[in-house]
Amino acid sequence: MIFTKLILAHLLGDFVLQPDSWVADKENRRLKSKYLYFHVLIHTVLSFIFLWDVQLWWVAVLVGVSHFMIDACKLVFQKTKNKKRWFLIDQLLHILVIAGVSFYFQEFNFEFLENQNFLKILMAALFLTTPASIFIKILLSSWTPVPETNNTIQTESLASAGKYIGILERLLVFTFIMVNHWEGVGFMVAAKSVFRFSDLAQAKQRKLTEYVLIGTLLSFGMAVLIGILIQ
Repeated sequence: MIFTKLILAHLLGDFVLQPDSWVADKENRRLKSKYLYFHVLIHTVLSFIFLWDVQLWWVAVLVGVSHFMIDACKLVFQKTKNKKRWFLIDQLLHILVIAGVSFYFQEFNFEFLENQNFLKILMAALFLTTPASIFIKILLSSWTPVPETNNTIQTESLASAGKYIGILERLLVFTFIMVNHWEGVGFMVAAKSVFRFSDLAQAKQRKLTEYVLIGTLLSFGMAVLIGILIQ
């Protein structure tokens, strides 16, 4: 399994064997940083070690060269505002290179696309992300609470945090149901109650509490229903 070996080498080289000081120096000095070339050399050596086949030396070199090109582009174009985006692009490109090598050696095929069960699960998981968030938002649109002018209520939160929390909780509930571990759903409900509703109790606004409760029940209920239908 070339894919598994190269992914293991990538995880070790990109995360375990790359100190924060190296990352900081690369971001400051970019292509002039010596640690960029040390980093690429480590990736190349790790790839060769995990492959452990002299005939595949060119694969290790290809991984190293491609890693240098991707990292160099990231360092040149990365800014403070788009740092997260470039991190994701960087990792995706590295994985695509490894997947391309594995595809060349015919380790992958697309027979899984003919598996109806897989397609059903994929369809359900996709629906429980953004589409489900839009459905819930529309259903709750007529009940959106308006902060009372006489009271100061702490409503600050991370941007789009509620959306992503909802997506994650639905996917987790769906996963628990698909693996037939319903007790995990109870754990999710309890955890959400402890972390969320304690803050709402401090806000002392009944409408806001009811709004969040309805949204949470809709989110969990939708995930449970989809899980049951797929099973």
